Amino acid sequence: MKAAGPTPEARARELRGRIREADHAYYVLDRPVLSDAEYDRLIRELSALEAEHPVLATPDSPTLRVSGAPSERFAKVVHREPMLSLANTVTDADLDELDARIHRLLALPADRLVRYVVEPKLDGLAVELVYEDGALVQGSTRGDGVNGEDVTANLRTVGGTGANRGVPGRLRGEAPARVEVRGEVLLYKAHFEVMNRQLLRAGEEPFANPRNAAAGTLRQLDWRITARRPLSFIAYEASLPGEAPWRTHLEKLERLAAWGFEVSGENRAADGIAAVKAERDRMERRRFELPYDTDGIVVKVDDLDWRLRLGAASKFPRWAVAFKYPPQEEATRVVDIQASVGRTGVLTPVVVVEPVQLSGATVTNATLHNEDEMRRKDIRIGDWVLMRRAGEVIPEVVKVIAERRTGAEREFRFPEACPACGARVVREEGEKQWRCTGAACPAQLAGKLQHFASRRALDVEGLGGKLSSWLVETGLVKDFADLYDVGFADWQRAFARRREAEPGKKEAELPEKSARNIMAALDASKRTSLRRLLHALSVPQVGEATAAALARHFGDVKVFLDADEHALEGVRDVGPESARQIRAWTAEPQNRRVVKRLLAAGVAPAPEAEATGGALSGKSVVLTGGLTTMSRDDARAEIERRGGKVTGSVSRKTDLVVAGEDAGSKLEKARSLGVKVIGEQEFRALLEG
Repeated sequence: MKAAGPTPEARARELRGRIREADHAYYVLDRPVLSDAEYDRLIRELSALEAEHPVLATPDSPTLRVSGAPSERFAKVVHREPMLSLANTVTDADLDELDARIHRLLALPADRLVRYVVEPKLDGLAVELVYEDGALVQGSTRGDGVNGEDVTANLRTVGGTGANRGVPGRLRGEAPARVEVRGEVLLYKAHFEVMNRQLLRAGEEPFANPRNAAAGTLRQLDWRITARRPLSFIAYEASLPGEAPWRTHLEKLERLAAWGFEVSGENRAADGIAAVKAERDRMERRRFELPYDTDGIVVKVDDLDWRLRLGAASKFPRWAVAFKYPPQEEATRVVDIQASVGRTGVLTPVVVVEPVQLSGATVTNATLHNEDEMRRKDIRIGDWVLMRRAGEVIPEVVKVIAERRTGAEREFRFPEACPACGARVVREEGEKQWRCTGAACPAQLAGKLQHFASRRALDVEGLGGKLSSWLVETGLVKDFADLYDVGFADWQRAFARRREAEPGKKEAELPEKSARNIMAALDASKRTSLRRLLHALSVPQVGEATAAALARHFGDVKVFLDADEHALEGVRDVGPESARQIRAWTAEPQNRRVVKRLLAAGVAPAPEAEATGGALSGKSVVLTGGLTTMSRDDARAEIERRGGKVTGSVSRKTDLVVAGEDAGSKLEKARSLGVKVIGEQEFRALLEG
């Protein structure tokens, strides 16, 4: 017989207890024990219970008050006007209900469009700044909405760099006798990464995310610690005791900017709720391009007289809501930790978690990178962890929620034998990774085949991961050279099999055509360059740049194979450890046989042209956007042949940016830094000149 669940009264009591514990950890200790999504679910469940059973509602319920009590470490500040929270919405229906409620409360005709202002929901710490006669006299946190913490000394240290103007000590231009400015103290993503690297170098614990870092930094008892960390401030509200010099929220934002505050450049007016939804979609597409974290939008009525008429409930204003994006962070439990073998033989710990929805996708696992990273985060089987999708793409474990441990959690130990082939697993002194020593490890071979055929290696179009795995599983391919011995019938069989497994794939529709295409691509791959071949072979420590340097230095694959460690150390960018690992690879008889077989199969790597010097000699160049007259790889080769170096990101050290079609954020950053930018035609002229 199924056990009865808790009574509504018991469940409401349990929810209130969990929410209060989470509030204390988040607002007072700056150590969250629940993800935002978990917290929101608990609040929604408690609200639903109280709505269904009104007798359960208590005066101090978390659904009726602003979360976060002020810490006793700081003096209390009473806000002249309460700093209320915002009601959370997550669906279009919620936004429609907001618009309908405003029309109803203001008695507006149905066809009257309400002008809203849509702003990014900033993920930091809300504060209030008080200015008298233009001078900053007090700064405080939101606290419980009525009482905040006096952090004036710390807020005075929040400076600005570039477009970010921080907290002004004095307002620009004409200022009222008193004005209260509200906004968010936060850390820009770039500043957060730099700060965490500094903490790690100092042997200190890094912060889990920019919000925690900003809150922990601002609430330091020693203002000098706050001053050393690059906090920022973005203003979004202001109020005066008397008559205000603005009639709309947009006018207010303009005045804040004129006084010297940074306001978000993403703020937009939206006439009607349909326009609000369009702006929400635009901001969600841009959220990961912004320099700071945002987890949604804030929707506010623009007309300030209407705001006064709408008023506020006990906890939320009726003229504004927050719309939350699908969670980027979520808590889940670690089911297992496994060792995954990559194409280079490195064993990577992978955490397997209970399925969780992040940014609209189901996540079941995430890499832990290496043993040191796993030990640093102290992740154990059975732990509750906070997960996120970095840049909405790669799942990662942010931190362990240690407060939820029961004592039954288990540490993971790396296996002594490779889980793919049973060969011995070793970790060399000074290295971070464990490696499989098996030369014929099938887990490595499938990945190496895919890399061998990749666009920047030998460029065999059509040879993807699943096909590579099938070739290894069937025994058709035991090393790279075997690719050139696979016959037409076998290729046809491989593509027919994929057609059965993936009937919707366009390239799987005609196995005969696909077989002919891949054999033609393999034949074309024989006419390659030495740099591409060296990159394709998966030699340890040899990426694209090192492959190019080795190719220029040795000129011939046989000379490269015979080079000793001393000769290898003579190559630019090759140090003693890299030389040792490269020589260990070239000295392995099996690897030498593979290269010999590749040459016998007709692979003929052309020597690398010598660097000719000229306008690009010693220059750092970034390529962005699409080039129409040459491939990106050819452009890279031409730059390096002339003594330049191609890098992936724009910085103050960048000498030149080549911008093709649809150039994006790299072009914008180059312009903001004053880096020289040229188009494709100028680039061609530079190469030819």
